[in-house]
Amino acid sequence: MAQEAIWGDRRPSDRAGPAAASPPLRIGLLSVHTSPLEQPGSGDSGGMNVYLTSLAARLAGRGADVDIFTRASGGDLPPTVRMGTGVAVHHIEAGPPAAPKGDLASHLCAFYLGLAAHPATASLDVVHGHYWMSGWVGRQVSRRLGVPLVQTFHTLAREKNDSLAPGDTPETTLRLAAEDRIVGAADAIIAPTPLEAAMLRERYRARSGKVHVVEPGVDLAVFNTGIDRNAARQALGGGRIILFAGRLQPLKGPDVAIRTLAALDRLLPDDGLPTRLLVVGGASGSGIGTVDPPSLRRLAAEAGVADRVALLAPRIQPQLAALYRAADAVIMPSRSESFGLVALEAQACGTPVVAADVGGLRHVIGDGGGGVLVKGHAPDAYAAALVPFLCDARVRAAAGEAGRRRAGRFSWDRTATATMDVYREVLRERVPAVEALPGRRGA
Repeated sequence: MAQEAIWGDRRPSDRAGPAAASPPLRIGLLSVHTSPLEQPGSGDSGGMNVYLTSLAARLAGRGADVDIFTRASGGDLPPTVRMGTGVAVHHIEAGPPAAPKGDLASHLCAFYLGLAAHPATASLDVVHGHYWMSGWVGRQVSRRLGVPLVQTFHTLAREKNDSLAPGDTPETTLRLAAEDRIVGAADAIIAPTPLEAAMLRERYRARSGKVHVVEPGVDLAVFNTGIDRNAARQALGGGRIILFAGRLQPLKGPDVAIRTLAALDRLLPDDGLPTRLLVVGGASGSGIGTVDPPSLRRLAAEAGVADRVALLAPRIQPQLAALYRAADAVIMPSRSESFGLVALEAQACGTPVVAADVGGLRHVIGDGGGGVLVKGHAPDAYAAALVPFLCDARVRAAAGEAGRRRAGRFSWDRTATATMDVYREVLRERVPAVEALPGRRGA
């Protein structure tokens, strides 16, 4: 995506259109802990980064001006970077650039003050927080400006604490309390699945009319079955190929994927074909020292599969799509998933998914035949579920086609349209109060 450094504020007049037309809707997307400019799959970057960039581009395509506010995590970043027409990323200084995610809660006040003073903030029509830290900041900004707050959590602390990997760190009481307050303050909450919407109502006491289910999408121009799957497979050396893609943290279960490869040796026929695992992702958070690349290499050696495990750095989307197409199956032994974009991308590429029976993965895979959901996290159970896809081309092809059809109903255009509808709804409810504020549009 082309990026151009710009300085100062971007005004609605920058966009083409008749002089007499009403100003475009100006949307502030808050992403405190991770920048949409970062590579998904490493550090704190993941599906939320894909979500932000995809949503922002489609909102801009619908005539909105989109300002994304994120923490300055590098000293050489310009104050503002333009991501295509109508989308700008603003870097807010809040704490040391290299501060780890676990320390960012202590810098939220600094982020809020920097955001409140930013010249682009005064003309926002709606604020949309992503993740709980952004929701905390958004709650303050909403009060200060008198504009509506829309919130997307991406993950919920109570769900994560219910399904921690052994040795993983529980989410803090601070986060639990903050999520409760954000739910109470938000004008609307966007959930990716009916399952999360139900959790928000039942465990966070969100009012039913406040929660809107808006599914994330998939870019079918990038993630598709391609022209020649065999060529992609041969480029990786052939044989049976299993793919794990995601951040290397206990929550995602890359260690389970390696143990599953070892378990497969007891189930697969002795036909001379090698079975290999590709792990694509970077160390993240609590994964450092537990499931980071050195730890996974040691685990693979202990399991006797070191020569058949390849650890690859995160890939840009077209390269990741090629790996999906090359694989016989994708494995997702996650402890929790709000949605599961990896599963959706794999299905769009016609690749079956063997995934944990948790959270949003139930919604993405469902009963459409594009994969298998596994109860628990036992490597033997994942190995048994993988065998039909690894050994029977007809089973693999049927599952791949079913997944491709299911993925075809998801799109970022639908996501943007539904999200814009939520913005319009909360603005209709707030518009008398907003127009009465000095300095606001129409006042």
